[in-house]
Order: sequence, then structure tokens, then C-alpha cells
Amino acid sequence: MAYPVLSTYRLQLRGASAGDAFTFADAEKLLDYLDGLGVTHLYLSPVLTAAPGSSHGYDVTDPTTVSAELGGPGGLARLAEAARARGLGLVVDIVPNHVGVDQPERNPWWWDVLRHGRQSAYATYFDIDWSADPDSRILLPVLGSDADTADLRVDGDRLRLGDLSFPIAPGTGDGTGAEVHDRQHYRLIGWRNGVCGYRRFFSITSLAGLRQEDPAVFEASHAEVARWFRDGLVDGVRIDHPDGLTDPTGYLLRLRELIGPRAWIVIEKILGVGEPLDPSLPIDGTTGYDVLREVGGIFVDPTGAEALTELVDVNGFDYAGIPNLLRQLKVGAATTTLASELARLSRSIVAAVGTDHPQLPDAVVALLTNVGVYRCDYQNLSAVLSVAIAHTVEAEPELAAPLALVSASMVCAEPAARLQQLCGAMTAKAVEDCYFYRDARLVSLNEVGGEPACFGISAAEFHRSAAVRGRLWPHTMMTLSTHDTKRGEDVRARIGVLSQVPSLWAEFVASWQITSPAPDPATALFLLQNIFGVWPADGQVTTQLRDRLHAYTEKAIREAAWRTSWTDPDTEFENAVHAWLDAILDGPAAAELTGLVVQLQPHAHSDALGQKLLALTVPGVPDVYQGTELWEDSLVDPDNRRPVDYALRGVELEHLSHPKIRVVRAALQARRDRPDTFLSGDYRPVLAAGGAAHHIVAFGRGADVLVAVTRWTVRLQHDGWGDTVVPLPDGVWTDRLTGARFCGPTPAGVLFGDLPVVLLERSDA
Repeated sequence: MAYPVLSTYRLQLRGASAGDAFTFADAEKLLDYLDGLGVTHLYLSPVLTAAPGSSHGYDVTDPTTVSAELGGPGGLARLAEAARARGLGLVVDIVPNHVGVDQPERNPWWWDVLRHGRQSAYATYFDIDWSADPDSRILLPVLGSDADTADLRVDGDRLRLGDLSFPIAPGTGDGTGAEVHDRQHYRLIGWRNGVCGYRRFFSITSLAGLRQEDPAVFEASHAEVARWFRDGLVDGVRIDHPDGLTDPTGYLLRLRELIGPRAWIVIEKILGVGEPLDPSLPIDGTTGYDVLREVGGIFVDPTGAEALTELVDVNGFDYAGIPNLLRQLKVGAATTTLASELARLSRSIVAAVGTDHPQLPDAVVALLTNVGVYRCDYQNLSAVLSVAIAHTVEAEPELAAPLALVSASMVCAEPAARLQQLCGAMTAKAVEDCYFYRDARLVSLNEVGGEPACFGISAAEFHRSAAVRGRLWPHTMMTLSTHDTKRGEDVRARIGVLSQVPSLWAEFVASWQITSPAPDPATALFLLQNIFGVWPADGQVTTQLRDRLHAYTEKAIREAAWRTSWTDPDTEFENAVHAWLDAILDGPAAAELTGLVVQLQPHAHSDALGQKLLALTVPGVPDVYQGTELWEDSLVDPDNRRPVDYALRGVELEHLSHPKIRVVRAALQARRDRPDTFLSGDYRPVLAAGGAAHHIVAFGRGADVLVAVTRWTVRLQHDGWGDTVVPLPDGVWTDRLTGARFCGPTPAGVLFGDLPVVLLERSDA
């Protein structure tokens, strides 16, 4: 039998040229293990042909073919058949927004456009800004400087410069490299010019945007996807970054029509706190960043906010000034990193309304800083832009005239769409890719879809949100870890425990500042939490761990863009930070870190189990990111795409001695045994009573499942459960994790006698 999509297990596929290959054939070898774990669907990273050596697959170079490196269409078919024989299915990640153009010759569509210009059959496939160049050539910001064109050389029908290769238009190949370059449909320019001749994925020049609003582009780029459903190979798709498209709603409507009413569709959509998902979209939900924030937030102790805020303040981070900082970062992202996109939008507005204003770009940027969501042209957010205009005019009345032009242009499709595309890109570059690497109050909150200003969430908010999700989006995806999360779920759980012991953490930080002074206190405070999050309990700093932490440190300080950046690295500062990191790893702080980890490890494990069980049982369809059925210590990509030891996991699944895999297996198998209970969306809070009731989060699913987890266990360890009781509904309830049986109001100390979590099933019905 084939199951509906009850749960997924994310696999990061890699071709042989990427190193550590993991192909369709490797996935096939895991089917017995995943079936035993209780998974119903393998959730595959992108499988279409990507750039050679791609470790992630999001740089698709040929959307019409399945990657030969992964096993080709035959390998995908064999995997689907083998999965189906075990009652399992496949879900595949697809990338409609962009394709990879880093190596133009690897992308047939892009190569043809560069070769033939506007006469190419694929010229309308890409969102090219032909007006950005006076000669209507495609501007390609791939050079160190404009002067590098002098070094171009002709090689047959190609222009070459080092590893770069570009096509030569027919009949234009005579002369020097520079002379031939001047006759092409493209112009190679320095990347520091801040100009790009096509829509990109955010600011990544190697990813060129596709015009999915064109039916021909949609049909060509989805023909292979349509075949998967026609041939019964795939049950669902995850849509990467639909907010980048010109018309996300229109795209999803066409996709639903293409793959059918029963296909499971979830979209990568970052929702702001309090932002609802548009109920008119023909999808099953998001990929779960919103659930990640809620499930992690319930374990953050709000009593720690004041002390941790004070700690960042004394270390040079003005927490009260965050709103102004965020505004500055958004302005910087729009006017510098995304200057090309801002200029194109401004030209589009002028073309739409027939007049210009010298402050038009300023008005656009100011307006977008007042839009609190990534994109606001969904039907249910129709009032957001009007409110943002009102706030902008109120704050900066001198921008009223150019804002009137912006508003008038919104009745035209092109400027309206480009405004939304810029809004999302600006927010991502300013918040996710910069601010989240600066705020060091509690870095477990600095997560995709997160809101660091919200220091955790209350039980009341958690229950209400889960109940609403169960009613509106019962089949949305839930997750704790993805290839995009900045820290793995168990790392976040351990860091989150610091909210319970802020004074203790501050004491350790003060000690380390004396023994290992840092070149920048705020940077050190941020890095120290991440170091603590992955520090081994045995204190052994391996070469691999050292290398991982140095790689993370480089990425973190460059993304933060305080004292160094990717575009202008400050070698002196970076060397000083790396030297400080080695001093932490090799000095007296190392022993203190080990002691702190050992002291807090039981509480971190308790929270890790609790959030895992919640993510597997609240309304929605849970995803288990590869390897996270055991403790994991991943940091941001590419660290979270390291190979997984499945031999070890197979042994642990057999013995069930590891508490986390016990929780994962029990919850997944419960879902498979009781699909109606978990797919119904039914959710009822269960409120404990007694002095320690606030340490319990519990709820019922249907009439036959009850889940309860503990939280804030540092205080609980000191105060104890006392008279706290969990009022179990009528009947006999058996814990699927331990086999223990309970009936009626049950003392918390008895209920949680073996584990800090319980998964109860009605056993007398």
C-alpha cells in the first residue's frame, strides 16, 4: 500500500563530482532503514541537472533533465519503484525561480541567449534588463574590473578569460579578444560596478531568474516535473523561493493544474510573526519555518531576557537601537547590494507613470523599510502596502510626491512585481544574511523565519497557533532543521538553555574576556554561544571541529559586515578573530566550556527531545532532516550538509537505546498507525494543574493520542514537581516510548518518571 504524505525524511543528494556522493542508488539502500523508522516519504533535494560538483542542486542548469550524476531518469524511476514496493513515496524539491549560469556553457538556454541575443529562442525565458546598457547588451558582472576585458582571448567559437568561457556570435569572431567582445550581445563588466543585466536570486550573480509568468517558460521548465506525476513516480513537491517570481500566485495555480489536485505542494515561504498564509493559494502549506519558531520558542525561558539583554548591551550592542539598525541595514541592502534591482524598479516606475522625481529611489527604499513582510501582494495582505505608504509619508513627509508616483505605478504589472521582488531580497539580505549574525542576545532565536525580538513564545500563543494551523493548514510541513537553518535543532536547544541560566552564562563570558580577550566584544559574544552550542561534552577539540569552527567564524563575521565583509575583507581583523578562536579552543576557556556543557547537557537533551516530539505531533506533516534522528551538532551550510553515518543509525534503530531515535520512531510509527488522527488537524490543549504546571506543554490529537513535554528544567530540577498533575482524559493511556500505562489525573513526577516526554495512546478503546 502507498501512504498519504504523513511524514518526510529530507535527503541531500550529491553527484560524484561534488565529493561524498549520495545518489539515487544510495537513497535506495536506505529504504529499509527509513521504513523501519516510520517515514512515509523520502524528500529529495533538487534532482534536475545542476552545475557539475554542486553540493546542493539549487543551481539547476538544465530543468528538462534529471541529473545524470545522481543516476538519471532511470535511477529516479528505480528509487521510486523500490520505495513504492515498501509502501513509501517520494517528494522532490523543485527550483522554479532561477537557474545556474556560473558556467554558461553548462546551461543550454543561457548559452544560446548570450550567443544570439534577442534573436535567441530563449531570450524571453530570462528576466533580462536590456535597457541597463546603452547598446542593449546583457551586462554580466563577472570580472574583477572592467579593464580585464583586455585579457580576453579568442578560442574557436568562444571567448575565454581564465576559467570563464563565453560564446561568440556567428560572424563576429575576427580580431583580438577585446575587439570580438565589443561585438557580442553581452558586455562583461566588473562586479564592483553594482550593475547586473538580469534578475538574480537575491544578489547572487551566478543564479539568473526565470520568467515563469510566460506560459512557454513554465511549460518548458516543468515538462519533466509533469512526467514524474504522470508516471506515478512522485507524490509531492517542495517549491523553492516562490516569492522571487513575478507572480507567485499565478505560478502556483498553474502548477496545481499541471500536477493534479492530489499532489502535495508546500512552498518555501518565510512568514513574519503574525503574518497569515494566504488561504486562497492552491497548496498544502509552507515548509515549516513558522512552526520551527514556535516549537523552539516554547522552550525559551522569558525570565532570562532582561539579563541577556544587559549582557549584549555592556558588550557594545545597543539592543534598544535595533529598529534603527534594521532600517539602516535594509537601506544599505537596497542601495548597495541590490542597487541594480533598485535602479531597474525606478526606471519601471517612471515608464509606467510617465514622469520622474529625483527622490524616487529614496521613496522606494523608505517605503520598503516599512513593509514588515517579505512580500505583500498576496490577496490576504492587500492592505499592507497602503499602510506602509501611510507610515512612510507620516515619518518622511518630504517623500510624499515621489511616493505618489510609486503608488500610481502599482496598477501596472511590471513595477508592482519588481517592488515585491526587491522587498523580499532586501529583507533577506538585511535580516537573515546580516542582522542574524550580529544580534548576540540568544542566537538560537536568529533563525530563518525567526524573530529575535520575540524572546520565545508563551504556551497560550503556542496552543492557539497550533489549533489554527490544524484547522486551516493541517497538511503543512513542520520542521526543526533544514539545509538553510543557521544552526541545527540540537545546537539551538542547547543554546536555548542559556535563557534559563543567564547569570551563569554572563559569569563565564566575563571570565573568558579576561583569559582570552577578543578583538571585538560583541563579535566574541555572538561566536561564544555558537561555540558552546557545538562544544563536545568530552572536551576533545578535534581537527575537524577546529576547521568547522574557523569556517563558521569566517562566514559569520563576513555576513555580519561590521568590521569585515565578503566584498571587502579586513585581513587584520579576521586574523585577530581567528587567533582569538584558537585561544578559546586551546586555553583555559576550553576546560570551562566543557564543564558548562556537562552541567547543562541534561537540560539541553530534555529540550531537544521535547521540541522533536512536538514537531512530530502538532498539526502538520513533519520532516526529519537527514541524520537528526540522533543528536546532531551542525552549524550553517555547508556544515549542515555533511555526510550522515547511516550505519550507526541503523544500529541505534535496532537497539533503540538512544532517546532521540526512540522518540522519532515512536512518533513516526504512531502517525503511520493512526493517519486519520494526525491528518485531521484536530488539536486540543491539555492544561496541567499545580505549582509546576508551567513546566508542561501538553495537547491531544483526536480522541486517542496525547502528547506532553517538559520545559525549563533547570528551575524544575531545583523546585521539583510538587503537586503538579496532568489531567488525562477518561480511559487507559499507554506511553508508546516506555510502555508505561496511566489512568486519570496523573502526578507529573510519575508521568515523566523515565523520560521528559510522553507519547500516550488510548489503549482501552
